[in-house]
Amino acid sequence: MFQLLAYFRFWLRSGNAHGLHSPFVFGLYTSVVRHTGFFGAYAPIEERRRELLRSSASIGVTDFGAGSHTGAGQQRRIADIARTAAKPPHLAKLLFRLVNYFRPATILELGTSLGLTTSYLAAADSRQQVVTFEGCPNVATVARETFATLGLSNINIVEGNIDDTLALALAALSKPVDFAFFDGNHRLEPTLRYFELCLAHRTNESVFVFDDIHWSEEMEQAWEAIKAHPEVTMTVDLFYIGLVFFRKNQPKQHFWLRA
Repeated sequence: MFQLLAYFRFWLRSGNAHGLHSPFVFGLYTSVVRHTGFFGAYAPIEERRRELLRSSASIGVTDFGAGSHTGAGQQRRIADIARTAAKPPHLAKLLFRLVNYFRPATILELGTSLGLTTSYLAAADSRQQVVTFEGCPNVATVARETFATLGLSNINIVEGNIDDTLALALAALSKPVDFAFFDGNHRLEPTLRYFELCLAHRTNESVFVFDDIHWSEEMEQAWEAIKAHPEVTMTVDLFYIGLVFFRKNQPKQHFWLRA
């Protein structure tokens, strides 16, 4: 019910390319968000998704985040995780197009799950380094199988509670964080804490993407706090995800666009 009401509010406020006065956002929206073409990287990743959806195996899952709306327990079927926890194809493909458009050298993903979205991030350019964080060792094992199946070697998976691993991993990076996808904890305080940690490693051109910004009241509060942050100059609310920019040459603006 919360998400239905949130979507109704979003629909009343959002629009499309018509009336967009920002050349930067207009180009992003028309060339990336609304892009309907096909990339060759899509097919093998979606074939891996189908394999996971057909799997009869179960694994023990340790969840450090806000849990699942489905009420899933600690022992879960891989097929159920693929169906409920992995990003759906249209959102994963949008992340691929964002990476393909901005060409980041270093990508962070907070929340690996079975590695499908990670694979979309990594497949955009093999020269890019993807550092992804997964709290559950059993889930991380399946993700590694995903990367091996797809032949992706530009991914480094960090296991353990992100509360313990993120700061250390950021300190070990040799380059700034050009692109970050936050999908590791759907609660207010951790989301803002992870944002602040990554903020110290961003550049003027960095792009931060937050998943499920209208998932709960807490996530909406986190999104509003991020929008109000003095270093944030522009945001794009696509309902399911939110894009954050730090471009100092842009006036502070917030956009609500229908994907």
